[in-house]
Amino acid sequence: MAAHLARKASPLVVIVGATGTGKSKLAIELASKFHGEVVSADSMQVYHGLDIITNKVSAAEQTACPHHMIGFVDPLVSTYTVVDFRSQALPLIEDILLRGKLPFIVGGTNYYIEALLWDTLLTSNTSTEMSSSAAVATERASRTELLKLGSSELYRRLEEVDPEMACCLHPRNVRKLIRGLQVYEQVGIPWSSLLRRQHEQPGGGPLSGPLRYPDACVLWLYANQEALDRRLDERVDQMLAEGLLEELQSFHRHYALAKFDFQQGIFQSIGFKEFHDYLNRPLDCSVQESEKLLQKGIEALKLATRRYARKQYKWVKNRFLQRPQNNLPPVFGLDATDPSLWEKAVLEPAVSIVESCLQHTPEEVIKGVQIWRVCSLLHRATSSNPVGEIIVQPFPHFKPLQNDNIIYVSRLYGHPV
Repeated sequence: MAAHLARKASPLVVIVGATGTGKSKLAIELASKFHGEVVSADSMQVYHGLDIITNKVSAAEQTACPHHMIGFVDPLVSTYTVVDFRSQALPLIEDILLRGKLPFIVGGTNYYIEALLWDTLLTSNTSTEMSSSAAVATERASRTELLKLGSSELYRRLEEVDPEMACCLHPRNVRKLIRGLQVYEQVGIPWSSLLRRQHEQPGGGPLSGPLRYPDACVLWLYANQEALDRRLDERVDQMLAEGLLEELQSFHRHYALAKFDFQQGIFQSIGFKEFHDYLNRPLDCSVQESEKLLQKGIEALKLATRRYARKQYKWVKNRFLQRPQNNLPPVFGLDATDPSLWEKAVLEPAVSIVESCLQHTPEEVIKGVQIWRVCSLLHRATSSNPVGEIIVQPFPHFKPLQNDNIIYVSRLYGHPV
């Protein structure tokens, strides 16, 4: 396989999808088969410890193939940004490629994936940003100072330097307000102007500059929302059985923290906010009241997880598939609704796709694999496959998506996707 990858092109496989669809499982299986290495693109898994709440792959799973960008940031560091991630992950990916291995990017955090897949004018105009630790430290210090300001003051400042972008942002969206101010500080031009220039670049698009890895391919794991909701609720129950509460309580005691900033660092993880009242209950809290707070936290965690899955789907729809075709790598949709059909519906077609992409023959995927293109996502459509025509039934939980940038794949041979 190493010899197979020894060429000028830079193959890269990206695995995206909602939480609970099996992204990490697929990444490990594919990386093991293709002698690849997994690069996690998850903003919470970069932190050390808290393995259950951040849903890290286990130590045993990590022995199946090398994993990167997991568990290396101090949990109390609140200034780790996507710029830090990108400056560390890109050299890792290049090293994996130079060693003749295949990188599998799995996430996770959607804007982390965007930072790896697409180049930006901000990167090219600030040549030290990616290579100079001093530049990264300066940006971190700038963010720390800006965080001390309230959202109203941040918005006022952005209106002064970039009124066009200020009109597009919510006055309380602190993260993006800070980003807008930092862009102006770094390159001396408004963020809105920078985005227009990116759009005008050859290969650029409305959301970013050109693709950094033109030979990348994307595997999108999707699932029926009702089935996924049940799976996510069950996963929360499993996390509790594995010691989620004990992990939170231990962290809470170790750092003696009663007040969390849920907008910063590890405290953004789903779980901290939901169990905050339970973790900070008074010492004289009754057993009945403690149980009530616990159940409230469990239900809140399940709800937050389901909402997060929907948010991740919306990102694929709005930030990924809406890009121009010349600004988007091939995207293959794999139906992960039924875990009992994993081999046929997900793993086997994924292997075929990766093999074809490595050979620069993605059209070969159609041999023995059912493929269909639709403009309205999962609405009634007809598909041809080796055993004849079938009718693909709609999933009513999906809203129509007018897009041709997705190829839906199944090895179920006649079974509706």
